[in-house]
Amino acid sequence: MSPPPTSFRSLYASSSTHTPISPPIRIIPLLNSLNRFYGLSFSTSSFLPSNLVFSTRKQSLCIKVQALAAETEQPKWWEKKAGPNMIDITSTEQFLNALKDAGDRLVIVDFYGTWCGSCRAMFPKLCKTAEEHPEILFLKVNFDENKSLCKSLNVKVLPYFQLYRGSDGQVDSFSCSLAKFKKLREAIERHNVGIRSDNHSSSVSEQIDDSSSSL
Repeated sequence: MSPPPTSFRSLYASSSTHTPISPPIRIIPLLNSLNRFYGLSFSTSSFLPSNLVFSTRKQSLCIKVQALAAETEQPKWWEKKAGPNMIDITSTEQFLNALKDAGDRLVIVDFYGTWCGSCRAMFPKLCKTAEEHPEILFLKVNFDENKSLCKSLNVKVLPYFQLYRGSDGQVDSFSCSLAKFKKLREAIERHNVGIRSDNHSSSVSEQIDDSSSSL
Protein backbone atom coordinates (compact mmCIF):
# COMPACT_ATOMS: atom_id res chain seq x y z
CA MET A 1 0.00 0.00 0.00
CA SER A 2 1.43 3.37 -1.03
CA PRO A 3 2.15 6.00 1.64
CA PRO A 4 -0.23 8.94 1.92
CA PRO A 5 0.67 11.96 -0.20
CA THR A 6 2.79 14.61 1.43
CA SER A 7 1.28 18.09 1.42
CA PHE A 8 3.19 21.11 0.13
CA ARG A 9 2.88 22.65 3.58
CA SER A 10 4.69 19.75 5.19
CA LEU A 11 7.42 19.88 2.56
CA TYR A 12 7.93 23.59 3.17
CA ALA A 13 8.01 23.03 6.93
CA SER A 14 10.58 20.25 6.64
CA SER A 15 12.81 22.25 4.29
CA SER A 16 12.92 25.13 6.73
CA THR A 17 14.69 22.89 9.23
CA HIS A 18 17.52 22.10 6.82
CA THR A 19 20.86 23.95 6.76
CA PRO A 20 20.62 27.15 4.63
CA ILE A 21 22.16 26.96 1.17
CA SER A 22 25.62 28.63 0.98
CA PRO A 23 26.00 31.86 -1.06
CA PRO A 24 26.46 31.35 -4.84
CA ILE A 25 30.02 31.08 -6.14
CA ARG A 26 31.18 34.03 -8.22
CA ILE A 27 31.64 32.37 -11.57
CA ILE A 28 33.86 34.93 -13.37
CA PRO A 29 36.73 34.96 -10.83
CA LEU A 30 36.53 31.18 -10.67
CA LEU A 31 36.82 30.84 -14.45
CA ASN A 32 39.72 33.26 -14.53
CA SER A 33 41.49 31.19 -11.87
CA LEU A 34 40.98 28.04 -13.92
CA ASN A 35 42.43 29.85 -16.93
CA ARG A 36 45.49 30.89 -14.96
CA PHE A 37 46.24 27.66 -13.06
CA TYR A 38 45.04 24.92 -15.41
CA GLY A 39 45.67 26.45 -18.80
CA LEU A 40 42.00 26.21 -19.79
CA SER A 41 40.92 28.36 -22.69
CA PHE A 42 37.49 29.91 -22.83
CA SER A 43 35.95 33.38 -22.98
CA THR A 44 34.28 34.72 -19.87
CA SER A 45 32.25 37.07 -22.07
CA SER A 46 29.87 34.19 -22.79
CA PHE A 47 28.88 34.25 -19.11
CA LEU A 48 28.21 38.01 -19.10
CA PRO A 49 24.92 39.63 -20.13
CA SER A 50 25.01 40.74 -23.75
CA ASN A 51 24.32 44.38 -22.87
CA LEU A 52 27.29 44.39 -20.45
CA VAL A 53 29.62 42.88 -23.08
CA PHE A 54 28.50 45.47 -25.62
CA SER A 55 29.01 48.31 -23.14
CA THR A 56 32.54 47.12 -22.33
CA ARG A 57 33.49 46.86 -26.00
CA LYS A 58 32.01 50.27 -26.73
CA GLN A 59 33.99 51.83 -23.88
CA SER A 60 37.21 50.20 -25.13
CA LEU A 61 36.56 51.49 -28.66
CA CYS A 62 35.97 55.03 -27.35
CA ILE A 63 39.28 54.94 -25.49
CA LYS A 64 41.12 53.82 -28.64
CA VAL A 65 39.44 56.55 -30.72
CA GLN A 66 40.37 59.21 -28.16
CA ALA A 67 43.98 58.01 -28.10
CA LEU A 68 44.14 58.10 -31.90
CA ALA A 69 42.64 61.59 -32.00
CA ALA A 70 45.17 62.83 -29.45
CA GLU A 71 47.98 61.36 -31.54
CA THR A 72 46.77 62.94 -34.78
CA GLU A 73 46.46 66.35 -33.09
CA GLN A 74 50.16 66.32 -32.27
CA PRO A 75 52.28 68.09 -34.90
CA LYS A 76 54.52 65.93 -37.06
CA TRP A 77 58.23 66.16 -36.32
CA TRP A 78 58.93 68.31 -39.38
CA GLU A 79 56.09 70.71 -38.50
CA LYS A 80 57.67 71.79 -35.23
CA LYS A 81 59.46 75.14 -35.14
CA ALA A 82 62.21 76.40 -32.87
CA GLY A 83 61.05 79.99 -33.06
CA PRO A 84 60.35 82.94 -35.37
CA ASN A 85 63.75 82.53 -37.04
CA MET A 86 62.74 79.15 -38.50
CA ILE A 87 60.51 79.30 -41.58
CA ASP A 88 58.90 76.61 -43.75
CA ILE A 89 59.43 77.21 -47.47
CA THR A 90 56.55 76.19 -49.75
CA SER A 91 57.55 77.80 -53.06
CA THR A 92 60.50 79.17 -55.04
CA GLU A 93 59.09 82.70 -54.77
CA GLN A 94 58.89 82.46 -50.99
CA PHE A 95 62.47 81.14 -50.90
CA LEU A 96 63.83 84.07 -52.94
CA ASN A 97 61.85 86.60 -50.89
CA ALA A 98 63.16 85.11 -47.65
CA LEU A 99 66.76 85.47 -48.87
CA LYS A 100 66.10 89.03 -49.98
CA ASP A 101 64.48 90.03 -46.69
CA ALA A 102 67.29 88.44 -44.67
CA GLY A 103 69.64 91.26 -45.60
CA ASP A 104 72.98 90.78 -43.82
CA ARG A 105 71.85 87.83 -41.73
CA LEU A 106 73.35 84.40 -42.22
CA VAL A 107 70.76 82.10 -43.77
CA ILE A 108 70.89 78.34 -43.29
CA VAL A 109 68.70 76.28 -45.62
CA ASP A 110 67.77 72.81 -44.42
CA PHE A 111 66.68 70.43 -47.18
CA TYR A 112 64.87 67.46 -45.69
CA GLY A 113 62.42 64.65 -46.41
CA THR A 114 59.59 63.54 -44.13
CA TRP A 115 60.64 59.94 -44.80
CA CYS A 116 64.34 60.62 -44.13
CA GLY A 117 65.48 58.96 -40.89
CA SER A 118 68.67 61.01 -40.67
CA CYS A 119 66.68 64.22 -41.13
CA ARG A 120 64.35 63.29 -38.29
CA ALA A 121 67.18 62.25 -35.95
CA MET A 122 69.03 65.52 -36.53
CA PHE A 123 66.04 67.86 -36.36
CA PRO A 124 65.95 68.33 -32.54
CA LYS A 125 69.60 69.48 -32.61
CA LEU A 126 68.83 71.82 -35.49
CA CYS A 127 65.98 73.37 -33.49
CA LYS A 128 68.27 73.80 -30.50
CA THR A 129 70.87 75.49 -32.71
CA ALA A 130 68.20 77.85 -34.05
CA GLU A 131 67.25 78.76 -30.47
CA GLU A 132 70.90 79.42 -29.64
CA HIS A 133 71.31 81.68 -32.71
CA PRO A 134 68.25 83.95 -33.06
CA GLU A 135 70.32 86.18 -35.35
CA ILE A 136 70.47 83.40 -37.99
CA LEU A 137 67.55 82.69 -40.31
CA PHE A 138 66.74 78.99 -40.81
CA LEU A 139 64.74 77.97 -43.88
CA LYS A 140 63.21 74.48 -44.00
CA VAL A 141 62.66 73.07 -47.49
CA ASN A 142 60.61 69.89 -47.87
CA PHE A 143 62.22 68.03 -50.75
CA ASP A 144 59.04 66.28 -51.94
CA GLU A 145 57.02 69.50 -51.97
CA ASN A 146 59.73 71.61 -53.66
CA LYS A 147 61.35 69.25 -56.15
CA SER A 148 61.91 71.85 -58.87
CA LEU A 149 63.59 74.21 -56.40
CA CYS A 150 65.78 71.42 -55.02
CA LYS A 151 66.77 70.34 -58.51
CA SER A 152 67.71 73.90 -59.51
CA LEU A 153 69.89 74.16 -56.39
CA ASN A 154 71.53 70.80 -57.15
CA VAL A 155 70.25 69.07 -54.02
CA LYS A 156 70.76 65.33 -54.54
CA VAL A 157 71.15 63.91 -51.02
CA LEU A 158 69.33 64.43 -47.71
CA PRO A 159 69.76 65.96 -45.26
CA TYR A 160 71.51 68.78 -47.07
CA PHE A 161 72.44 72.31 -46.03
CA GLN A 162 73.18 75.50 -47.90
CA LEU A 163 74.43 78.70 -46.26
CA TYR A 164 73.90 82.18 -47.69
CA ARG A 165 75.30 85.48 -46.48
CA GLY A 166 74.84 89.01 -47.86
CA SER A 167 76.49 89.92 -51.15
CA ASP A 168 78.59 86.75 -51.00
CA GLY A 169 75.52 84.71 -51.91
CA GLN A 170 75.98 81.01 -51.22
CA VAL A 171 78.99 80.61 -48.95
CA ASP A 172 78.79 76.91 -48.14
CA SER A 173 76.90 73.71 -48.88
CA PHE A 174 77.25 70.14 -47.62
CA SER A 175 75.46 67.00 -46.56
CA CYS A 176 75.27 66.45 -42.82
CA SER A 177 73.96 63.82 -40.41
CA LEU A 178 73.50 63.64 -36.65
CA ALA A 179 76.91 62.02 -36.24
CA LYS A 180 78.51 64.88 -38.20
CA PHE A 181 76.44 67.73 -36.79
CA LYS A 182 79.67 69.38 -35.70
CA LYS A 183 80.17 70.20 -39.36
CA LEU A 184 77.21 72.58 -39.27
CA ARG A 185 78.35 74.20 -36.03
CA GLU A 186 81.80 74.81 -37.53
CA ALA A 187 80.20 76.36 -40.62
CA ILE A 188 78.19 78.70 -38.39
CA GLU A 189 81.34 79.79 -36.55
CA ARG A 190 83.07 80.36 -39.88
CA HIS A 191 80.34 82.39 -41.58
CA ASN A 192 78.35 84.03 -38.80
CA VAL A 193 80.83 86.89 -38.32
CA GLY A 194 81.20 90.45 -39.64
CA ILE A 195 78.73 92.50 -41.62
CA ARG A 196 77.95 92.08 -45.29
CA SER A 197 76.39 94.76 -47.48
CA ASP A 198 73.67 94.36 -50.11
CA ASN A 199 71.66 91.20 -50.51
CA HIS A 200 72.24 87.98 -52.38
CA SER A 201 68.80 87.22 -53.77
CA SER A 202 69.66 88.33 -57.33
CA SER A 203 72.49 85.82 -57.76
CA VAL A 204 70.35 82.99 -56.37
CA SER A 205 67.46 84.03 -58.61
CA GLU A 206 69.74 83.90 -61.66
CA GLN A 207 70.93 80.44 -60.62
CA ILE A 208 67.34 79.18 -60.37
CA ASP A 209 66.32 80.83 -63.67
CA ASP A 210 69.29 79.28 -65.49
CA SER A 211 68.46 75.87 -64.13
CA SER A 212 64.78 76.19 -65.05
CA SER A 213 65.55 77.25 -68.62
CA SER A 214 67.73 74.19 -69.11
CA LEU A 215 64.96 71.76 -68.12
